[in-house]
Amino acid sequence: MLGLSLDQLRTDMNRLLAILFHQGVLDEQFLQLQQLQDESSPNFVSEVVNIYFHESEKLLRNLRALLVDRELCDYKKMEIQLNQLMGSSSSIGAQRLRNVCIAFRAASNHNNRPGCLRALELLEYEYCYLKNKLHELFQIEQQRMLAAAVRYPAPHQHLNNPQA
Repeated sequence: MLGLSLDQLRTDMNRLLAILFHQGVLDEQFLQLQQLQDESSPNFVSEVVNIYFHESEKLLRNLRALLVDRELCDYKKMEIQLNQLMGSSSSIGAQRLRNVCIAFRAASNHNNRPGCLRALELLEYEYCYLKNKLHELFQIEQQRMLAAAVRYPAPHQHLNNPQA
């Protein structure tokens, strides 16, 4: 961390964001979320995203549980879970995850269990990818904030003379 300049960290953040936008992982909603972050709430985006991840993990577990039982597969409950995941994914700008939810919901509407199982696998993959990439982004952002907070003594000051 000590070797990375503020400019390099900012460049790394922008490069990672550009990749995520180019891949369709994120959309402009994520930028709008970032605009709500300011000095009074410097961790706003990471806090919102962490809540999203916590809630999404519950929804993914529920979806998997609904698909486990072949005979009692409740497609209506599945649709409710998918709608919640789709809405929260949209609210943070998780575009690819939202799109997989749409495909999953279509399979669910047709009571297509094999299609739902494939969609769940893809949903879990996209979720993990998003979580890892946003974790990486937040780590870079945290390093940037720490580097910005570091204050070096001016060259004319001497350690022996605190009044200098």
